[in-house]
Amino acid sequence: MPIIRAVAVAQGKGGVGKTSLATNIAGLAAAGGFRACIVDLDQQGNVARDLGFAPNSGDELFASLVSTAPLPRMTDVRPGLDVVPGGPATGDLASVFASRIQRGTGDDLATALESKLGAIAGDYDLIMIDTPPGDRVIVEAALTISSAVIIPTRMDEASIDGVTRIAERFVAVRGRNPNLRLAGVVLFAIAQRTTRLERDVREALTSILEGHAPVFNTRIRYLESAAADARRRGLLVHELEQAGVADKRERLAALRAATAIVKADERKAFIAANRDQSLYASKSSGLAEDYEALTRELLVRLSEIESEVGVSA
Repeated sequence: MPIIRAVAVAQGKGGVGKTSLATNIAGLAAAGGFRACIVDLDQQGNVARDLGFAPNSGDELFASLVSTAPLPRMTDVRPGLDVVPGGPATGDLASVFASRIQRGTGDDLATALESKLGAIAGDYDLIMIDTPPGDRVIVEAALTISSAVIIPTRMDEASIDGVTRIAERFVAVRGRNPNLRLAGVVLFAIAQRTTRLERDVREALTSILEGHAPVFNTRIRYLESAAADARRRGLLVHELEQAGVADKRERLAALRAATAIVKADERKAFIAANRDQSLYASKSSGLAEDYEALTRELLVRLSEIESEVGVSA
């Protein structure tokens, strides 16, 4: 298969930051001047939540992959960032393609996905693919057409077991995609004062990977309030700081407006209604810096991979 500059974000366990990594890396790459695209193959469709557009059924993506229709693209969701939205309908892809193969009436999902992405790959410098945690067919199809995979993990045993499952999926597709590389593992939602635990987890992951991929130096810190703000507002993490400044201006304006309300109970209700829309996190710059550092580290890693396999970026 031709090499597409696509990075699959995969894990055998849910809730470990796959979508957050896919959206924030692609968003930062686009903000830095890259032409980027996110392909959402997860039936949960959480890319929509991260980027602030209406949830999608996934019907158009499903229809494209089982027919000759082109991939549905939402253009300029952010400047330089396009999205192929997913949704519940993508959950039917595995069974449909399994049935086709059994009857001998069509290609497998990897071939269909390669054909569709191959048609648009030239439009982008970077394609990020968000994959579902428990669907072997979709995950292996995404790995088959990607040049690299990154694996996010929390530091619990179930998440680390999920890394092992993706490593097995990686091995399963290497015969078909010998140029696929493990870009690395990302430690996600890491709390402060866990230095010894983090060191032990890094050592365990290095052993699991057997030197085939690094554990990224950058880890994504645990900042639940900022993560909640991002999903609630449909903003990427690096956009939250600017939103916080705007919120402060709006709260001051609300307080000034409240002074014009004569009745005390009405004034309290007015202030409370405006407060309900404010951000939970007072400062998100540290988390934004983590994503920026990880994006830089990933882009360097991709250049190394492309040099290794003899592909020019």
